[in-house]
Amino acid sequence: PPGSSTAGSCVNPLRRSRAGPSRPGGHPAARAALRHWAAHEGAGVRIFPHGHPVFLGATILAVISLGPAQMVAPCRIVRVIDESDRFGFACGTLPGHPERGEEAFVVERRTDGTFFSITAFSRPADPLARLAGPIGRAIQLAITRRFVNALARYTQSGV
Repeated sequence: PPGSSTAGSCVNPLRRSRAGPSRPGGHPAARAALRHWAAHEGAGVRIFPHGHPVFLGATILAVISLGPAQMVAPCRIVRVIDESDRFGFACGTLPGHPERGEEAFVVERRTDGTFFSITAFSRPADPLARLAGPIGRAIQLAITRRFVNALARYTQSGV
């Protein structure tokens, strides 16, 4: 995200947001879901260590299946936002991640409802990611879309 230590050297900015449920309890449900990785797991991204909530300084492995192959993406939680109307966190990539950059996941309660947004700044770090070019970017966009859709599903159904 802007102002971070890695954002200045990265390209490929990405932003996606989606309105969540405006029903009572939608914002607390979205906060809890984000804190416990529901957007990631609902998008098919497994987080290790499993079962640990988001906390500042945590190192995680995000494992993404791409057909028969798996991609392991090590990250560290570099920022946590925990305010009454906003909850979120930013992950910075670590060595071994196919990209270099940061990605922020934020749930925000506004007068017109609850919104979930993802903001990312990255560039390919791994030679295969650089070689993938537009295909890699398409995969990143598809996973981001899956994150926002998964959180919307979770907060509407509670599952």
